[in-house]
Formats: sequence, C-alpha cells, structure tokens
Amino acid sequence: MKEKKDQNAKKKLEEFGGEILKEIESGKSPKFTTLSRSRSNIHYDEKKGVLSLGKNSEERSFVNVGQAKRFMQTVAIASKCYKFINEDLHTSIRGLFYQLKYSLGEDVDENIFNEQAESNPLIEDLEVSLGVKREDLNLNANRKGVLAGNMRIVDNFGGERQVIDASKQGRSGWNIPSDVDNDIEFVDVKAKFVLVVEKDAIWQRLNEDGFWKKENCILISPQGQAARGTRRLIRKLADMGLPVYVFNDCDAWGWYIYWTIKTGSINLAYMGPEIATPEARFLGVTMEDIERYDFLKKMVMKASEVDIKRAQDMLQYSWINKHKAWVEELNKVIKTKTKLEQDTLQGPRLTFVGQYIKEKIAAKRFLP
Repeated sequence: MKEKKDQNAKKKLEEFGGEILKEIESGKSPKFTTLSRSRSNIHYDEKKGVLSLGKNSEERSFVNVGQAKRFMQTVAIASKCYKFINEDLHTSIRGLFYQLKYSLGEDVDENIFNEQAESNPLIEDLEVSLGVKREDLNLNANRKGVLAGNMRIVDNFGGERQVIDASKQGRSGWNIPSDVDNDIEFVDVKAKFVLVVEKDAIWQRLNEDGFWKKENCILISPQGQAARGTRRLIRKLADMGLPVYVFNDCDAWGWYIYWTIKTGSINLAYMGPEIATPEARFLGVTMEDIERYDFLKKMVMKASEVDIKRAQDMLQYSWINKHKAWVEELNKVIKTKTKLEQDTLQGPRLTFVGQYIKEKIAAKRFLP
C-alpha cells in the first residue's frame, strides 16, 4: 500500500517538475495550473453531500511579477517533498517550513519563506495541482484525537510491524495520527457504530464508564475541532458500514465541528469525499432536549453574539437550510439566545451521559 502511494506521489512530482523543465528548455515561461480555492469556486455537491471545488482554475507563471515568488516557493516545496519520498523520511508542515526558510543568496536579503503562514497554503495548492494528499508527500500535521473500541490497528512504522489493540489502551486511548492511510490498517473492527464526542473530558467520562464496551462502539474524541486525520478515520470507519453519531455542544463551535465532519469544510473543499461523512447524524446536545429533560431548563447558558451570528450564518448555507429540523433548531437558538454544553448532562449524576446517548440512539432522536 505504502509503495503504491509513494510511487504515485513520486510520479506526479516528476511530471510536475518535468513539465516546468520542458517549458524552460523551449524558451517558454514555466507555469502550472491548479484549481481555484476561492470561495466562489466552492460549491455543495448535492449528490455526494459534500463541499467540493468547482472547475475554475488558476495559472501560476514564473514571469508574472505578481506570481513569481509564489511560483518559486511552490516549486521549492515540491522539490523538498520529492527528496523526503526518496529518503523515506517524514516531517511536519512546520519542519518543511524550516527546511525552506533559508536565504536566497549572499547578495539577496530575503528568505524563501519568512512565516509558516506563507508555506501552508502553497502545500494545499500543490495537493490540488497534483491530486494527492499532503500525507502522500510525507508531510504530517500535529496528531489530534483519541480512540477506544473493539478494533485493531496494524501500524508499519520505523521498519517494524506493530499490532495495536484499541480495546486495551486504558485511560489514555489510542492517539489518532495525522496520516491514517499510509502504512496503517484498521482490522477486526467489531463495533456496531461510531460515537464522536466533541470534548476530551466527556470522552474520558464515557471511557471510564466502559461505555464503548457495553454498547460495542468505537469511541472517538477529536478534542475540539476535528483534524484531518480524525476526519479521514471517521470516513474510513463509515466506509466499513458503521453508523456515525456525533455528540457535541449545542453552540456555534459544536455545530461547526459537526458540519466539518459531515460535509467537509470550505478550507478543505478540495479533499471532498475523502474527509467528509455525509451519513453522520447529530445526536446532541439539541434545543429539543430542554423539553425532554427537565433538569436542563436550569442548565442553559446565554448565547454570545458570536453564537447568534454563527447560527444566522448557518441558516444561509444551502447544505444546512435544506434540512427543516436544522432550520428549526437554529431559529430556537436565535430566538431564545440560549445554548447548551454537553457537560450539562452530568448534572443529575456523572453516569447520566451514557444513559442519554443510549436513549437517543434507541429512539433515533438526532438531527440530520
């Protein structure tokens, strides 16, 4: 699997460099084309249920004064990634930045990159242009996310084959890496569903209760906003036929985390179906819960202006306002100016969180 992916990325980098070299040798201006990642070129694919890039493209040319530096920087990134693949070595996107920060020369008082904010979007440009993920270019991000459940992970790392039992990771769970595609397999997945829990503290609460054992699920926490690796893993588990339920706060941030898992995000629209899980369902917390569970009436919090603004913005998104249930939910928040955190479900007793989740799944009371 790894060799195939490496060779594919290596071949595309060679073709990328070969085309540029050919144009230089023929006396033409070197250039390359990439799909535009502007907001106007991002659309909701109704059929697939994900955010995707449109067909509008942009040409990057070396002789264009406004593009020359970005063109040179992108080629420098491609060259380094090619070197990493040949050496079979990996680094972080931060590490790549430092590899390329050096000066252009003794007589030029300028670095290739001054800030990582310059290199990060160009890595994404390269991903789009080549049609590969940055992980295939041997670039990783900080790992973020934790998992427990009845499954095993086969991790070929550092020349060794390691088999990790996700049901025997104790209180810490298994840390989800940035790259869940190369040199790694997920086998013996015997769970009935996937439960994604926004906050690590609630994940720990459920893990201590043995919720994933009793209910036979894969328990995941993205520990806030879901990183690419976590979203990719959720997609892979959904591809195995497991239903995905998301348990977040009923506020602006909980909603945003849910929708980036479900439809993907505007920033990563170019990855489309690879990181989105349209079949995911929002289990809670919801405004409807306030009527069903009396104690929650005393637990509501005042929604901030940011929360209200986010709710209003979400009502404008076609992939959200197509769902009547979400329109009603968001309007309740705007009208009442209140919100709920998932932590409030520990109010009656600490173990009530698990009971709440079981009840909602059994009754299929969740938002689309």
